[in-house]
Amino acid sequence: MSLIQHLINGQLVTENGRTADVYNPSTGQVIHQVPLASRETIQSAIDSAKAAFPTWRNTPPAKRAQVMFRFKQLLEQNEARISQLISEEHGKTLEDAAGELKRGIENVEYACSAPEILKGEYSRNVGPNIDAWSDFQPLGVVAGITPFNFPAMVPLWMYPLAIVCGNCFILKPSERDPSSTLLIAQLLQEAGLPKGVLSVVHGDKGAVDALIEAPEVKALSFVGSTPIAEYIYSEATKRGKRVQALGGAKNHAVLMPDADLDNAVSALMGAAYGSCGERCMAISVAVCVGDQVADALIAKLVPQVKALKIGAGTTCGLDMGPLVTGQARDKVSGYIEEGVSSGAELVVDGRGLSIAGHEDGFFLGGSLFDRVTPEMRIYKEEIFGPVLCVVRVSSLEAAMQLINDHEYGNGTCIFTRDGEAARLFCDEIEVGMVGVNVPLPVPVAYHSFGGWKRSLFGDLHAYGPDGVRFYTRRKAITQRWPQRASHEASQFAFPSL
Repeated sequence: MSLIQHLINGQLVTENGRTADVYNPSTGQVIHQVPLASRETIQSAIDSAKAAFPTWRNTPPAKRAQVMFRFKQLLEQNEARISQLISEEHGKTLEDAAGELKRGIENVEYACSAPEILKGEYSRNVGPNIDAWSDFQPLGVVAGITPFNFPAMVPLWMYPLAIVCGNCFILKPSERDPSSTLLIAQLLQEAGLPKGVLSVVHGDKGAVDALIEAPEVKALSFVGSTPIAEYIYSEATKRGKRVQALGGAKNHAVLMPDADLDNAVSALMGAAYGSCGERCMAISVAVCVGDQVADALIAKLVPQVKALKIGAGTTCGLDMGPLVTGQARDKVSGYIEEGVSSGAELVVDGRGLSIAGHEDGFFLGGSLFDRVTPEMRIYKEEIFGPVLCVVRVSSLEAAMQLINDHEYGNGTCIFTRDGEAARLFCDEIEVGMVGVNVPLPVPVAYHSFGGWKRSLFGDLHAYGPDGVRFYTRRKAITQRWPQRASHEASQFAFPSL
């Protein structure tokens, strides 16, 4: 069993202290141990970032971008190796892991445009012999705290853009599946990133609190559950930090009577059960407008849910692997029991699944509930597992009211052929990311990702243009060179044109 290390100031660092177990979810066996960083270790990463910042901030954006171009190439060359590590520690299928990495690489590609996105704005002659411009300057030392469900993609939402904006970055990945995250950071070092610009420190709440409390850390990015997002936002902002904290979700798909049901079913299967539902953009509620739509949907879903191909994530050709931990599996099983107790109709029960040769793995089959109502816990709370709930309503307006009344506002979608209905939905729904016949409306890298309501704490979304604004400060400069031969009297009124 190996001990995973921190990456600080360009060096792998071993720490003798508390550790946590890293499991292979397909076997249920401990395969690594990961150190839980002390405050001293966190401070050493901060110190190395602070020392590297003056030189890095003055490195031309084009040279920063060249590092990202080499990084992108190394990520593509190491796709199989990275995907294998993700699958071994997270449990998701190799194909899903490769897809995650590709979406992360999109953000590296966007970061390669640093000379363009950092150009600033310029206006000549805003007044007599006066020019004005805006400059986008880095914050300094910034940090990111990322979740287990996307160990490659979510860190790549953060540090490539932060770094090309001239910042130095400290990453605290999930302690559940850290190996792929660490490898990717090492590839960035190999691409030519100077020592200290990026550090990776493993840890738990103690490491998070150390980053929150450190005065040198100017901004924090977070993706995870809403209670932790709210905690980080509250604790960091009262210390004057800039915070971008993405929280939980309960994503609804609305099925209209005119929907292409076969395509909608195919989309729902992937959106609800892909990656075992361990996605913040997973569709966990299907809202059917009319009993006829609901009955037809259930009839088509049942055989497909029962036929899901489930096994060890490192086996090719599967639909689902295991959940990330035994605790996660048991929590989802508890939600299923809660749904039955509250009166929902359990149409397909995924509990009790055993995979030959992997009997100790953290497996759970797909589950499907019908006749779920808004007061049930399985409707209100984020299950984060392979469970789809079907809710029946009488109209599009009722479906929209249901979604708008929910505390989360991360993602949603509508399946319809009616342009008027789709436009109304897009205009009036109180959700940050909306799909029309697209079940997982995750924005591409040159847009920005983020929800509304209790799915996001902070004013700016992740990556894309909002990411640039988050990792930079605007400085407005007004400059005048008066003519030598002229002399002007003092002006006591507020200056104007």
